[in-house]
Amino acid sequence: MARIEHFNNPNAPKPNSIVVAVTVFVQDDQGRVLLIQRTDNGLWALPGGAQDFGEYITETAVRETREESGVDIEVVGVVGIYTNPKHVVEYSDGEVRQQFSICFRGRYVGGEPATSDESSAVQWVARDDLERLSMHPSMRLRVDHGFERRNEPYIG
Repeated sequence: MARIEHFNNPNAPKPNSIVVAVTVFVQDDQGRVLLIQRTDNGLWALPGGAQDFGEYITETAVRETREESGVDIEVVGVVGIYTNPKHVVEYSDGEVRQQFSICFRGRYVGGEPATSDESSAVQWVARDDLERLSMHPSMRLRVDHGFERRNEPYIG
């Protein structure tokens, strides 16, 4: 399903849903962050997705990271909670979702980067190499916050 991200766009369609979602900031032993290139919009992003019924939210983070990247993690903290009402995602099926995402900090436990139906590329990326990647500003904010290692999670 195709998606269009609207960010601070006064002409964006009005949201008709909010879904609990996660992203995961995880680094390897060289300090590189795990990123996927999304198949639905071609942008680079942290792995993540929507919570399923019957899951704890940390289980969602572990499952989505494994499904989208082939990498196994454990959740060790929270980077932030991202709820900007001026960031909506429009899907080709008519859903327009207001952003609600918890970005977790994960610890790499195993597995090798591998693509999936939702990721056309998976890479460990050094902070200095982020500029070469096409990434949505809201995702870049989460990545930057992950590298900052704040004492308190971002809430906004």
